[in-house]
Amino acid sequence: MAKNALLIALSAPSGAGKSTICDLLLNRNPVYQLSISATSRAPRGKEKNGVEYFFFERDVFLQKIENGDFLEYEEIHGNYYGTLKSTIQPLLEQNKITLFDVGVYGAMNLKKLYPENVLTFFIHAPSLAELKSRLQARKTEDDQQIQKRLQRLPEEYAQAAFFDYQIVNEDRDETVEKIERYILAYKQLRV
Repeated sequence: MAKNALLIALSAPSGAGKSTICDLLLNRNPVYQLSISATSRAPRGKEKNGVEYFFFERDVFLQKIENGDFLEYEEIHGNYYGTLKSTIQPLLEQNKITLFDVGVYGAMNLKKLYPENVLTFFIHAPSLAELKSRLQARKTEDDQQIQKRLQRLPEEYAQAAFFDYQIVNEDRDETVEKIERYILAYKQLRV
């Protein structure tokens, strides 16, 4: 991997605003790249293959795991998510700043693989009530699926302590600016 490549791993419980933050970071920083994850779940809403995710049938995803095609992967809420080695390698070689919208274990796996190149952020919602409200407002899951996501909270929060930074996402613009400042400071330390 190129010495100056910087991998930014953003993790959060569902509904904390991680994907929105990623989108804003990309819009504000055209030099950033997004690592498009793969998943075994079906597309939601207007999601398109190769844009939001690479969508694979479960058996195809499992075969890719067996083949060693993933840099990192994990099972979340009954579906698999992961980063394909083939999609990230060109970005690493070009010294890109690459954003990863990943689960907590995915972020920790990236940190193990590239300890000098990964900066991790755990995003918190302001409160449990706000988190539930955001999940319901998405209208992408039924109540049973939302409860399944909420049951994972203790496990996700337990991992937050291992992240470089924890940020409460009360105001998305302030959250994005804070992340940008941390990234800039980290880049300056590495020069």
